[in-house]
Amino acid sequence: MLIMETSVADGRQDGLKTVARRAGIKLTHQRLEIFRAIAATDQHPDAETVWRIVRAQIPTLSLATVYRTLWLLADVGLVSTVVPGGDRVRFDANLDPHAHYVCIRCGLTRDLAAPDDGLRRISEQASSFGSVVATAIQVRGICERCGGADSGGLAPGDRAGS
Repeated sequence: MLIMETSVADGRQDGLKTVARRAGIKLTHQRLEIFRAIAATDQHPDAETVWRIVRAQIPTLSLATVYRTLWLLADVGLVSTVVPGGDRVRFDANLDPHAHYVCIRCGLTRDLAAPDDGLRRISEQASSFGSVVATAIQVRGICERCGGADSGGLAPGDRAGS
């Protein structure tokens, strides 16, 4: 798992403490370790991956606690969710405006730089249909490890324009 710069992870952890205080959320050792596991990586882990990482420090940690904590963090805006396809939700502590590249074969999910004004323009256009609570851009493809140049084997609905 790729580990982020310590300063980035520390900054995210400071944000956690501030938001948790404002929201009246108790920061237990388990919650801190779960957030730390997400804040320290750009890999967009799912709940099971977070559980495996944190269990190394807290062997008694239950998967249910990880799920509850991740959804609590998402509810208060400290992490966002990424659904790359299938049934596995991934969690992202990078709250800066960005898009995602998602491999349709293995689920690899990576951040892509996206200009803030581009996301804002999309949100403004969408607001003509109703309120906008989030804007997410997802580029889907086949990663290099899965044979990136090979365009065969796309799942139905994954062709450009679908």
